[in-house]
Amino acid sequence: MADRQVAITGLGTVNPLARNVEETWSGLLKGKSGISEITLFDASSFTSRIGGEVKNWAGPDEDIIDGKEAGRMDRYSQFAVQAGAEAVKNSGIDFGKEDAPRCAVVIGSGIGGLHTLEVQHKRLIEKGPKKISPFTIPRMMINAAGAHLAIMYGIEGANYSVVTACASAAHAMCESARLIWNDYADIVLTGGSEAALTTIGLGSFCSLKGLSTRNDDPQHASRPWDRDRDGFLLAEGAGCLVFEELQHAVKRGAVIYGIISGCGATCDAHHITAPDPEGKGAAAALTKSLKSAGLNKDDIGYINAHGTSTVLGDIGETEAIKKAFGEHAYNGLAVSSTKSCTGHMLGATGGLEMIVCALVIRDGILPATTNLDNPDEKCDLDYIPHDPREKKVDHIISNSFGFGGHNACLVLSRYTGQPCF
Repeated sequence: MADRQVAITGLGTVNPLARNVEETWSGLLKGKSGISEITLFDASSFTSRIGGEVKNWAGPDEDIIDGKEAGRMDRYSQFAVQAGAEAVKNSGIDFGKEDAPRCAVVIGSGIGGLHTLEVQHKRLIEKGPKKISPFTIPRMMINAAGAHLAIMYGIEGANYSVVTACASAAHAMCESARLIWNDYADIVLTGGSEAALTTIGLGSFCSLKGLSTRNDDPQHASRPWDRDRDGFLLAEGAGCLVFEELQHAVKRGAVIYGIISGCGATCDAHHITAPDPEGKGAAAALTKSLKSAGLNKDDIGYINAHGTSTVLGDIGETEAIKKAFGEHAYNGLAVSSTKSCTGHMLGATGGLEMIVCALVIRDGILPATTNLDNPDEKCDLDYIPHDPREKKVDHIISNSFGFGGHNACLVLSRYTGQPCF
């Protein structure tokens, strides 16, 4: 690991705020909300009728992939293709000049092609099995997004998908880092994609009573750490990054956003949906990520939190941070949740939030937790309410926790070699 470091050299996203990185970052720093009334279908009968839609989506840009091919993809694969293409373009990589077997793709998703499942199930019921599309399985399968990206760029190395609910993108990035650390790849296109804003997706989360029902005030519905929070906001989109072996990136003069210096993964082994109320598993993942990176607790200046705006989740994460960081949790460690603006993109969220961490290092600005008006007394850390904060940080942690008790934490560190920007 010491000999092969992992640089981030490309960023790309589609999300409820925007369909590119810079507009997303601008929106976050302005505290803009991507939450609105759901328009993808009639949600009037649902207890939660608001969410984070990708606005006016008609498919990937025509210069990325033609409309006919895009039509053979589920919405979540389309998001991945758009975000992945932006990340590749941003990185400046020409895969045609790279050693194809030394390039890889690892894309996470919690649910995959749910839109396709709904449409084809309706066909089955209304018209019979002969009317089911032959593209149903290729659209639905969670590995489809990564497969399409590999086909687009001729990537012949490892290509697989990670499924750990809301931690999927984070685990995908952990696995991507390991591919490079262990000399199985030099470049990995990674991240996550999700498109679960469907009738069955929304209805299922409503039945779990996990979603906010602040339907008359969507812009202020996602409020992590606030005592008036009442659940998360279901959102969709993708966040993709290019991970690259450091010397490979330096040799070609790439822009280096930061170094993935460590990762930690654990399981609560507690409950299929509820987090451990004491945050033990999450704390262990944080501690493992520090050890992996060879850092001390007080080296971390900022945590981009999981922070979904659920009653139990926010308290559990607060407890986990206190356990892992001790006194440093109250002394110089800033924490915020950008889900207050984007909602929760499930298996894609970790990808977008790692992009946010990269931009924090680039610009020296910590995004705020919007809507944090009345802090919960059990959530008593420095959660950067309302306004962004200028602060240079050298080491950041991104937290992602998923149903099933899956925890993943990644450490992003400033690159101290050649100038990055």
